Amino acid sequence: MNKSKAVVVTLSLAVSLLIAYGMWLWVFCRFYVQPGYMAVITAKIGDPLPDGQILAKPGQKGIWLDPLSEGRHFLNPIFYSRQIVPAIHIPAGKVGVVTSKVGQELPSGEFIAQDNQKGVWRRVLGPGLYRLNPHGYKVDVLDAISIPIGYVGVLTSLSGKHAPEGAFAAADQKGIMGDVLQPGLYYLNPRAYKLDVLEVGLNQVTLAGREGSQMITKGQLATRNRVMDELQQNVLAEQAAKREDYFNQSYRERGQTRPQAQPKQPQAAQPHMQQSISVFELSQVVEFPSRDGFEVLLDMTLEFELQPANVAWTFMKYGDLPAVVDKIILPQILSVSRLKGSSYKAQDFIVGEARERFQNDLKEALVEALDGKRISVHNSLIRHVQLPGDILKPIQEGSVAKEQNLTNIERQNTARKQAELNTNEGLIEQRRQEVLQETEKIVAETAARKDADVAMIGAQTRLQAAELDKQRAAVTAETTRISGQVRADVIRMVDGEKAKGFELKAKALGDGKAMVWLKLAESINSNVSIRILHAGAGTLWTDLKNATMGDLGGASMLKDVVKPAKPPTARN
Repeated sequence: MNKSKAVVVTLSLAVSLLIAYGMWLWVFCRFYVQPGYMAVITAKIGDPLPDGQILAKPGQKGIWLDPLSEGRHFLNPIFYSRQIVPAIHIPAGKVGVVTSKVGQELPSGEFIAQDNQKGVWRRVLGPGLYRLNPHGYKVDVLDAISIPIGYVGVLTSLSGKHAPEGAFAAADQKGIMGDVLQPGLYYLNPRAYKLDVLEVGLNQVTLAGREGSQMITKGQLATRNRVMDELQQNVLAEQAAKREDYFNQSYRERGQTRPQAQPKQPQAAQPHMQQSISVFELSQVVEFPSRDGFEVLLDMTLEFELQPANVAWTFMKYGDLPAVVDKIILPQILSVSRLKGSSYKAQDFIVGEARERFQNDLKEALVEALDGKRISVHNSLIRHVQLPGDILKPIQEGSVAKEQNLTNIERQNTARKQAELNTNEGLIEQRRQEVLQETEKIVAETAARKDADVAMIGAQTRLQAAELDKQRAAVTAETTRISGQVRADVIRMVDGEKAKGFELKAKALGDGKAMVWLKLAESINSNVSIRILHAGAGTLWTDLKNATMGDLGGASMLKDVVKPAKPPTARN
């Protein structure tokens, strides 16, 4: 009994301890992390952290490296403390640039880290929810890169070993990369890569005499996605700022004052509409002496395009679009214009044929010169030519007089043509009336012929119908005759055969009476029975009493055929 009591007490104590432990866990150790949050845990017990380590691993004392995710957790509050903080949220169109405070040290001269190293990670966090310990990681939320339609992006890697001179950078090298980014959204680390966007469509360089020159680039195409529009505007604004810096530096190096330092900013556009262009003022002018020694100023426009396949090479070789215009296109325009223009007289730039020939020569030379620079020239237009007034005025007056004479001649030709036109219009009206009358005549004749043809066709139709009725009557009469003849022949043949049968029967019987008696016998009802009564003298009526009605009937039917013998005469 004592042993049984000890077992019961032990079991009761164990159950009580389990219940108490469960209540301890549920009431004091349980905590809940809501969605979108994380729990940063600090261990109060364990091995101390080594020098340089700021986050603890399992079994060490300090802040845990990995926070706890959302849900229900159980930790002893005596040994562990917790801090519930929001998780890291990267919205759409943004990237998270991570700066790690933990991990291995970076190699000398390197500032971009891998995931297991200290420093700025090369990898970025895309849109989503992340749980990184804020004590060990810093996350900067920045704009993603959106390349607008009509542009391509040229990437320059900022980390790694330098690429060979004149070569594109590989994945682990520093320098300009050969593969351009097509229009779209990209999640790239702005600390690891520098982006430049260049136009690949049609751009212009306009030179306006002494007023200077302009570089005109396309505007951004707006979309229906507000976030994408904002990202693209940010990218283009950043690129415009780089170009401003280039222009300002270029003018300072030449000791010149820039005509207009700020570009015209693109205006807001409706969805699917192109925004206003960006204009950058330059200082070069097209000025050269003519063959007869007069100073010539040209207003011209060059339309050119950078092909997507050549953008990275052009950027590596010359730089951004303003640098391409400043270093390549404008010098070629000035050089070719002076070279070609010095072989023409001043008057040639005003007369149409010579001016057109000069424009074609200029375009061909520019196409050939810039093609080797991987720049496509679409058109070269001369819009205006400025000449000194002492030669321009006589040429203009002579040209005006010549044109006035041509105008008077054309007026005379016009008056003569007008008279011819009036005459031809009268002839046309006369001919129209003739055609109208002829048409009415033809219509009347056609209607008469149509009525006659209709009447003729009707008469022929009725005649054919009567002929058909006649043929049908003849066929009916012939059919009736043949049917009667056939019926008569049938009757004659049937009755003739019957007569032949009677004749044969009569010959067989050999007597005419026998034939009559045979006919009579054939006409008697087959149900009639004949009974012959044999009666003695004086017993006929007695026997008749015993006869049946059928016998009597049968006897009565034969009374005219078989007559009974007369009774014998009574004697004595």
